[in-house]
Amino acid sequence: MKINPVLRIVSKVMIPLILLFALYVQFHGDFGPGGGFQAGVIFASAFILHAMVFGMDAVKRVLSAGMLKALMCVGVFLYGGVGVVTMLLGGAYLDYDLLAETPTGGQHLGIFLVELGVGITVASVMITIFTAFAGRGRGQ
Repeated sequence: MKINPVLRIVSKVMIPLILLFALYVQFHGDFGPGGGFQAGVIFASAFILHAMVFGMDAVKRVLSAGMLKALMCVGVFLYGGVGVVTMLLGGAYLDYDLLAETPTGGQHLGIFLVELGVGITVASVMITIFTAFAGRGRGQ
């Protein structure tokens, strides 16, 4: 199938901007609107756009099924690990205040790590769901 060259060029320009916006939403999440879930969906949309324009094989070369499963686990363990660390420090599950010398610093660090875990998990799950459904139409 021949893809329109304009679509290919526009996609090559837009995909890095989409990824940059996802990073902005991720890192700005504890100060304003945004966070891990939104950033994960935006990040995944860049890979889905890339797959739709350049083909599934191009995305699978970068993100294999094993890599996506590993990223899902890393995200969940990061989220859960923050809670376990706060319990080991003598607090309640996800009691962020214990993560730094000041409660405010602990809140920022804890929220950042939890939202990063959510973003990694959501992005990898969205890409996995897309690749599962995208392969169905070709008899795979």
